[in-house]
Amino acid sequence: MVQFDRPLTRSLLVGAALLGTFAFPASADDFPSRTIEVVTHAGNGGGTDVTTRMMMIRARRALDTDMVVVNRRGGGGATAMDYYLTLDPDGHSVLTYTIGHAATMALGNTEMELSDIRPIARATDDPQILMVRCGVYDSAEAFVEAQREEGLTYGTTHLGGIDDVSAFMFARNGGLATPQILPFEGGGELATQLIAGAVDVAVLNLAEAGSQIDAGEVCPIVVMAPERMPALPDVATAQDLGIDANFSTVRGFVVHADTPDDVATRLEEALLEAMNHPVYQAFLDSAGLDASSVAGSEVWGTQITSMSGDMDAALRELGFIE
Repeated sequence: MVQFDRPLTRSLLVGAALLGTFAFPASADDFPSRTIEVVTHAGNGGGTDVTTRMMMIRARRALDTDMVVVNRRGGGGATAMDYYLTLDPDGHSVLTYTIGHAATMALGNTEMELSDIRPIARATDDPQILMVRCGVYDSAEAFVEAQREEGLTYGTTHLGGIDDVSAFMFARNGGLATPQILPFEGGGELATQLIAGAVDVAVLNLAEAGSQIDAGEVCPIVVMAPERMPALPDVATAQDLGIDANFSTVRGFVVHADTPDDVATRLEEALLEAMNHPVYQAFLDSAGLDASSVAGSEVWGTQITSMSGDMDAALRELGFIE
């Protein structure tokens, strides 16, 4: 299982402190011994919250214990991350980790560092999609050409996160005019405002605009991924257009770096069992995703490291970090 590097001195100090305060399970045979908290930064009904709850449906059975969601909203995930650092590193708490957390770390808005966590399993790998009002552009190429001289207005659900980074990097790497960014409270509101004409483009995930797409009001125009989505086989990727801009809303689960190895392994096995179950797979299918979204700690750990570096570099280039 992947563990992120941390300074030796810090590890020794933390370890010494923990020995005086926490009683760890002797082995995975003793785990779990109580309810497991799954901490998220999302409100009820949001994409991250729903993903977490769908994982828990079968994970409860795999672990033979109850699991509860603890929603800690605020600060782009910082509130949840800082709260998680106060919990015992014994495996009875899990943090839902997203690319937004990587941005929050890069911006220095949380006490958490990469070395404080270890990966367990990835739950979704959901490409960012540029969406427009249906009928405005004949093709993805026409959409790109429309931005050569004058930037369009892009709607996002955050500032300094994956949405506006996606928009800026698509324009920058495509040699397009700089877009104007307008943030909204959530994906549902953004899809509605796109239809109303408040923005020219919306940066969304497939599930966030599913009903509007089905109604023929919103049309995906570019998928920001290396390969086309099975649910949108006719929609061009940024790669198809010769633009290097691949961004996904990634969600997964991590625990404290100091979680005992056998406990972390037990959690990984249980979560992978739960997310490979037909119940969770049906959820992925409903969101336009497939089984490739689910991955273990090795793949997930590599991706966390990679996206943290990419997010830091993008935010610096866009002026969010000096």
